[in-house]
Amino acid sequence: MDELTYEREYFAQGYCAVAGVDEVGRGPLAGPVVCAAVILPLDEAKRIPGIDDSKKLSAKRREELSERIREIAVACSVSEVDEKIIDEINILQATRLGMKRAVEGLEIPPDFVLTDGNMTLDIAFPQRSVIKGDALVCSIGAASILAKVYRDKLMANYAAEFPEYGFERNAGYGTKEHIGAIREHGICRIHRRTFVKNFWDGRERS
Repeated sequence: MDELTYEREYFAQGYCAVAGVDEVGRGPLAGPVVCAAVILPLDEAKRIPGIDDSKKLSAKRREELSERIREIAVACSVSEVDEKIIDEINILQATRLGMKRAVEGLEIPPDFVLTDGNMTLDIAFPQRSVIKGDALVCSIGAASILAKVYRDKLMANYAAEFPEYGFERNAGYGTKEHIGAIREHGICRIHRRTFVKNFWDGRERS
């Protein structure tokens, strides 16, 4: 997926800065949802081979591509929405907020925005959502890679603070190990309370 087909389609319509937006972390029991926005150059000389849905790539390849994307991108931005806001407004609205922040955080404002899935954002730019966009649209794939690498590093850092939960392995997702740790130790401050109701007894890690 290196052709920038969607981006070139909108460039041909007069849009010069097409941003792709994606999120990582809607499903975990702990940690923020992380969103990224990326505007890629259309020059063939600056093409970045190998961009794809971040879930299809190895951790090593994601790291390599993340560095390359940050070097080559016309603009990129990462935003996180923490567990407190997720619990307050729900994960769908938190994701929309994170995507909006990522778009508005771009140092070069886009003139068209492509989002993954079926997501309409409260932004001042024309937009289009693309089902499976992280596998079909190069700039959305790039955004998914930036968001995934950023969030995995963040959760690895949290693992040092809260070693009981294995965040460096599960990134906050509800693995058997993680759920067992919640039952044994209670939750920590980065858990999403609305996500753990079914197996949390109300205790909090001291």
